[in-house]
Amino acid sequence: MLEAEITEFVRQTYEMYPPDTATMTIAGQRTLYDNYAKAFTPALPDGLVIETTALDSVAGHRIPLRLYRKANATGQAGTVLYFHGGGYVLGSLDSHEAITARLAADTSMHVVAVDYRLAPEHPAPAAHEDCIEVALAAINGTLPFARLPAPLQLVGDSAGGNLAASVAAILRDRGVAGVAGVVAIYPALGREPELPARDTEANAPMLTLADVHAYRKLYWQDREPYPQMTPLDATHFGGLPPTLAIGVEHDPLRDDARVYVERIRAAGGEGYLWIGEGLVHGCLRALDVSPGVKQLYRKVCEFLTRPQV
Repeated sequence: MLEAEITEFVRQTYEMYPPDTATMTIAGQRTLYDNYAKAFTPALPDGLVIETTALDSVAGHRIPLRLYRKANATGQAGTVLYFHGGGYVLGSLDSHEAITARLAADTSMHVVAVDYRLAPEHPAPAAHEDCIEVALAAINGTLPFARLPAPLQLVGDSAGGNLAASVAAILRDRGVAGVAGVVAIYPALGREPELPARDTEANAPMLTLADVHAYRKLYWQDREPYPQMTPLDATHFGGLPPTLAIGVEHDPLRDDARVYVERIRAAGGEGYLWIGEGLVHGCLRALDVSPGVKQLYRKVCEFLTRPQV
C-alpha cells in the first residue's frame, strides 16, 4: 500500500508528467523531465557556496560539474560525488539540485554533481566512462575545484545508483583505493530486475518494467551489457567499499538492492539494506512531504557521516 503522502505525490506527478512519456521524442522527454524536476525543486538552503565548472576529459569532451559546500562549515566532513538518475537518458545538474544542495547543507560535506553524457546520443559505456574519470580525478586531486576533503563517497539514484556501484567495483578491480563508501538509491544493478519485484511491481507507479527495458535499450542499444557495469552480474563481490543500498516497496527494481547487499555480505563485506515501505521510484522529490522519504534521507545522511575507521 502506498503511503498517503506518496499517493498525493504520484497524483501531482502524473498531472505534469504522464506515464506514457516514453512514446515522446527524446527532446520532448527531456524538456518535460526538466520542467517536472524544476516544479519539485524548492528554494535551495541558505549558506551554500555553489560553483559550476567542467572537467576536460581525456577523450576531449567536457564533463560539467557543480560543487555545493557550506560557506561556514567547520572541519572537513568529506566529499560526495553524486550521479543523477534518469535512465542514462534524462537529467542534468539542475534536475537533482533539490537533493545535492540539501545533502551539502545537512551533512556539511562537499557535494559534487556530475553531468555525464546521455544516451541515445552517447550510448554505453559513455556515462560509466565519464563517472569513472570524474572519480579518478577526485581521488587524484585533479578536479577543477579547490582542495576537496577526504573521505570520498559515491552516491546515486536509479541509473545513478548503478553508476555509483559500478564505479566503485571498477576502481577496486583496477587496484585504485580512495572510495570510502557507496550509496545506491533505488538502483538498477542487473541486466534484468531481480525477482520477485520484477513481476509483482511490473506496473508500479512512477516506473514500470517496460520503462526499465526502454531506458536500457536506449543506453545499451545493440551492445551486450558489460558485467562490471551491471554489478549484479559480477563474478565476485569482495573488496568493495561499505555500501548502503536502498530499495522502495513499489518499484520493479526493489530487489536489486536486496540481492546486491546479500552478495556483498556473503563475500564478507559491509553491505547495508533499507527498504522504504509505501514508497515509489523517484520519491526523493517528495522529501518535504513524505515521512517515509524523510526516513530514507536520514538513512543516507547517517551513512555518509558515519565515523570513518
